[in-house]
Amino acid sequence: MIRTADLDSLPVREAVPALVSALDAHGTAVLCAPPGTGKTTLVPLVLAGLTGGGPRRRVVVAEPRRIAARAGARRMAWLLGEPVGASVGFTVRGERVVGPGTVVEVVTTGVLLQRLQRDQELSGTDLVILDECHERHLDADTVAAFLLDVRATLRPELRLVAASATTDAAGWARVLGGGGPGGAPVVEAAGVSYPVETVWAPPARPVRPPHGMRVDPAQLIHVASVVRRALAERSGDVLCFLPGVGEIARVAGQLGAVGAEVLQIHGRAPAAVQDAVLSAAPHRRVILSTAVAESSLTVPGVRIVVDSGLAREPRVDHARGLGALATVRASRAAGRQRAGRAGREAPGTVYRCWAEAEDGRLPAYPSPEIRIADLAQFALQAACWGDPDATGLALLDPPPAGAMAAAREVLLAVGAVTPAGQPTPRGARMARLGLHPRLARALLDGSAALGPRRAAELVALLSEEPPREYGDDLAAAWRRARAGGDPYAGRWRTEAKRLERAASDRNPAGLSAAPPLPDTGAAPRTPASGAAPDDSAAGLVAALAFPERVARAKGEGAFLMASGTAAELGDGSALRSAPWLAVAVADRPPHSASARVRLAALVDEDTARTAAGHLLRSGEEVHWEDGDLVARSVRRLGAIELAARPLRDPDRALVRAALLDGLRTEGLGLLRWTQDAQGLRARLGFLHRTLGAPWPDVADDRELLDRADDWLEPELSRARRRADLARIDAGQALNRLLPWATGEASRLDALAPERIEVPSGSRIRVDYAAEHGQPVLAVKLQELFGLAETPRVAGVPVLVHLLSPAGRPAAVTADLASFWRGGYLAVRAELRGRYPKHPWPQDPATAEPTRHTTARLKR
Repeated sequence: MIRTADLDSLPVREAVPALVSALDAHGTAVLCAPPGTGKTTLVPLVLAGLTGGGPRRRVVVAEPRRIAARAGARRMAWLLGEPVGASVGFTVRGERVVGPGTVVEVVTTGVLLQRLQRDQELSGTDLVILDECHERHLDADTVAAFLLDVRATLRPELRLVAASATTDAAGWARVLGGGGPGGAPVVEAAGVSYPVETVWAPPARPVRPPHGMRVDPAQLIHVASVVRRALAERSGDVLCFLPGVGEIARVAGQLGAVGAEVLQIHGRAPAAVQDAVLSAAPHRRVILSTAVAESSLTVPGVRIVVDSGLAREPRVDHARGLGALATVRASRAAGRQRAGRAGREAPGTVYRCWAEAEDGRLPAYPSPEIRIADLAQFALQAACWGDPDATGLALLDPPPAGAMAAAREVLLAVGAVTPAGQPTPRGARMARLGLHPRLARALLDGSAALGPRRAAELVALLSEEPPREYGDDLAAAWRRARAGGDPYAGRWRTEAKRLERAASDRNPAGLSAAPPLPDTGAAPRTPASGAAPDDSAAGLVAALAFPERVARAKGEGAFLMASGTAAELGDGSALRSAPWLAVAVADRPPHSASARVRLAALVDEDTARTAAGHLLRSGEEVHWEDGDLVARSVRRLGAIELAARPLRDPDRALVRAALLDGLRTEGLGLLRWTQDAQGLRARLGFLHRTLGAPWPDVADDRELLDRADDWLEPELSRARRRADLARIDAGQALNRLLPWATGEASRLDALAPERIEVPSGSRIRVDYAAEHGQPVLAVKLQELFGLAETPRVAGVPVLVHLLSPAGRPAAVTADLASFWRGGYLAVRAELRGRYPKHPWPQDPATAEPTRHTTARLKR
């Protein structure tokens, strides 16, 4: 029996007529309705004609999470008074509960994506609702783009609703409206919400910010203390938001004897726990949840929210091919969603585990996955859809060019696309497996070597990372999953069976299978199906999935991956002495030069070469290393050097380029710099600063090396090693840069003489390399007697460093005439007694200049 009273009590009912009218007029609409208003339950029933008296239509509701799809279908079936699988059913990966009379089917966005690739018209479906589209999951964005393409080209009558729990609907309205003026209609439903008091509860002492997956244990201890405080200060159930399963478990361990039932809800939670969380209870509860409870689920009895302020987002290092989830500060939008859960049924309270002053600095919205995630699977889906570059898809945000380029490299390596980006038959089959292309390659090629069952079991382990307590050895984790009775092992078995069926189907949907492209490497030759040991089988599958992460040992527990990234195992790992590894899961903490291996398998060199065959390279390597030129013939697997031998006659162009690299690395000091050569460089630098062109700029090593052809030839091309560079006369080479063509070169000695003759007859070297840039003439004071004007070079007065008879500095002046009139008297008074044998006339302007003592001067 239909529960009419419950249906009528849902706040979204008031917005349903406007939504129906919008769809009748435009075919698309955006529905903005806060959590708990009934957008996930009432709206599909009305649009399907199961309640409200409308025409009967088949409706597909796409949810971002399996737990939300199951919960939504159960709730709708309960409202209709029917079992799940009657009028309302659901389909998630590995589980399908539908019947011949099913009108509303709740699916995950991943399932809908696969369905669209098999049947682009989406035959038999009249309307699609994309729920929780504000979360901006990549599958949801992709599904929306494909559905809009279907509406535009194949089925204009297909109706589409984007349902959002926030009021930030402008982008979706624009996309669903085809970019036209005004966009798709936006229908807003008012929620029934009660006031929520905010309590700011920052830690008493600073905690370390999150990095990678790590959260400061002090932060989790603080969150647990705030939960205890909330239980003491307020009534009702507590809903505590944490970033991941590990943090939930650690906080749960801190909450012993709190006088309430502690439940843990997340995507991996068993169905019984999910049902317990979503049902009212007579006793008090503390529900520790990931972001799944922000908007996808309604948890009854909650009056208190404790928000850790943390969330998980996907990140990928495209240069190294390492992807992982990262712990980040939750956005302000997520904070509003979380706080709202406390005011769903009555006035409530949110305890925020950060300072109020920090709130305004948080990001406004979560980052769309398309901007930050690995795009290999998206790129394959787009290629199979017929738009390899995704430029023709109606996406809220275009995919970043760098991420798409990295994705195409992966697809080409696994044989999923041609060099032109078109999907191969093998790639089309991969796209329909519901796996990342890396894992699809491992499943297909691994099945040929190991048999479908064993390959499927290992790929299932890689598709959902095993719990940390399973350890970092993939083969050991495989054995534990086969023997285990924990929730993970149950999910693993279900997925392994699904993958085994998919791998065994040699011709899915009438598609002829194709062998790998030549550059992917054929599957390694192993014993007959099932005969390979567990360690070898695990290593093979991991290497097939992540060929650029095959790694060779370079020390105890330290490895170099083919990608060029260093990797390290934990201290207690049993794999630390392995000569080769296939790394399945790794992340790289910020500011760390090495990746941290979380899951890997033993592999031998032959398997590594075969799995990563497209990374095998042989060639001449000529480079500057450890202060000299190194020339070798090298065979590499990516960055891993497999074999090398010296080259007797390396390519001259490569040698020249390597010597230039050496000069750039160690500087022009590798050349032979005599005093005259250094002086010439300083003189040319002075003329360039003073007069400009045509005098060359020789001050900067980089600019000189950029002009190596103009002054270092032919000597550079004749050089073969560091010692040859040391024989190149830098002064002779610099002479080639003088402006000979204009005739100005002949004026070098006149404009910037190497030496200046002073009144005593001495020829004194001018220092053009002084730090302040003005040429310096350092000369004994007595040698300048009688010189009234300061000497000039290129019109610039030199800076005269007047020296004592012992050659020590006595005075500095750029105006000799002024010095003779004033400064000289002070110098004379100070030094006359110290150097009595030298002349100190009262009038230096008329005195005889000399290099000698007074006695010698009289002779």
